[in-house]
Amino acid sequence: MAVPTPTAETRWRCTLCGNLTRFDVTRSTKAVEFVHLDLAGEPRVEERDVVSETIESVRCRWCNAVDQIELVDRPSTNASA
Repeated sequence: MAVPTPTAETRWRCTLCGNLTRFDVTRSTKAVEFVHLDLAGEPRVEERDVVSETIESVRCRWCNAVDQIELVDRPSTNASA
């Protein structure tokens, strides 16, 4: 089951313990990379284009819950009160 990716307006929250900041994310990425090898043969990625990316699972670092992650709204950054 794919997990939704947070947006500029949302973030992850563990429904079990309330964690908002620490998660282990397992993702599958398909990318095209331009690899430059120096004269000694050491590779260095100079360009990377992500073709597709899927978040497979998100595990809460605090309570180890896997199927308890939801998207919630981020707090308002509007300083006017």
